[in-house]
Amino acid sequence: MDFSLPPRVADAVGKVRKLFETDVLPLEAELLRRKSFKAILPELAAARQKVKAAGLWAPHVPVEWGGMGLSLTEHARISEELGKSPLGHYLFGCQAPDAGNMELLLAHGSPEQKDKWLKPLAAGDIRSCFSMTEPDLPGSNPTWLGTTAARDGDHYVINGRKWFTTGAEGSAFAIVMAVTNPEAPPHLRASQIIVPTDTPGFRIVRNVSVMGEPGEDWASHAEVDYENCRVPVSNLLGPENAGFFLAQERLGPGRIHHAMRWIGIAERAFDMLCRRAAERPMSPGKRLADKQIVQAWIAESRAEIDAARLYVMHTAWRIEKEGQHEARDAVSAIKFFTADVLTKVLDRAVQAHGALGLTDDTILSWLWRHERGAHIYDGADEVHKVSLAKRILGRYGVKDLDSPSGVGAPLGRVRDK
Repeated sequence: MDFSLPPRVADAVGKVRKLFETDVLPLEAELLRRKSFKAILPELAAARQKVKAAGLWAPHVPVEWGGMGLSLTEHARISEELGKSPLGHYLFGCQAPDAGNMELLLAHGSPEQKDKWLKPLAAGDIRSCFSMTEPDLPGSNPTWLGTTAARDGDHYVINGRKWFTTGAEGSAFAIVMAVTNPEAPPHLRASQIIVPTDTPGFRIVRNVSVMGEPGEDWASHAEVDYENCRVPVSNLLGPENAGFFLAQERLGPGRIHHAMRWIGIAERAFDMLCRRAAERPMSPGKRLADKQIVQAWIAESRAEIDAARLYVMHTAWRIEKEGQHEARDAVSAIKFFTADVLTKVLDRAVQAHGALGLTDDTILSWLWRHERGAHIYDGADEVHKVSLAKRILGRYGVKDLDSPSGVGAPLGRVRDK
């Protein structure tokens, strides 16, 4: 595996860092000050135009669809840079859940679906959401769904309730996981169906308040009611009853995007930790950096971030070279491993800042509130650990253990993918 950056990626990283200084960080400061995503939408739209003009729009999307056409490993390096701000991925057109929905439409969309939905989505003219997790059933078991899509002639009639549907507010369409064949084996019961959000019966019940913040627009997670939503059969995405496998296919690249974003956050928190240690006086002639425990935090954080990056990049490389099935153990492992690194580094940075770290005078408390979910969404860490351990033990002859989700890595809540 070659660890050097290809010239086009190195050039893109340099441009991304420049735009961060001139546009992203000032907008982030506005977000923290005004505490409203909607309030800065005009400024965000203007910054997105600058990103497009710089040739950095939608790194993960093929050139023919208006993106940069980067490979998974190439985009991973960009994703780390973008992860350093909560606005990064949004401003560069590769935010979740739109990125995953674009990949689904690219791989499985009909020509009509691509023209109607993928084209404006990739251009950033519309947004989308992904509805899988349900409030009354475990998100770590995507084979168990209560939402149904009953066939009625040339239409599906969808009924059910979802939540943690990221960015539903303001979305043009949802991709919904619903049971189309309840009599089939668990992994062959559900399908993925495109539901325009102006369909009668589609209703946002509320934006779920997370750590005290209900959020707005893209930066929100909604509870959505589907009541007799009637959509044409032509809105089926991919084959009928293949919803679970499409979700699995969405999982691998989405996990890489997520994990590298977490590493970007950890890098920023690490930088803040080091700056605080170097600058904070503790007594005359003494700084926080003189404390050996802080020195240990810095050393451990550096090693942990670097280890996580190597693990994630190797996993991305394996997905490209060997496919998601062969890389499924690593796809599970990087989820809980990188989430642990993120939490530890963030916690040390908050602790080093003392009471300041708890305030909104820095980005740290915002990151802590919103990224604690790293241990829960995309499948709880515990589910991934059990799933991975059972697959490993199966190679040692232990054959009577059931995988939590039945096939491959657990999906969990597919929010933010």
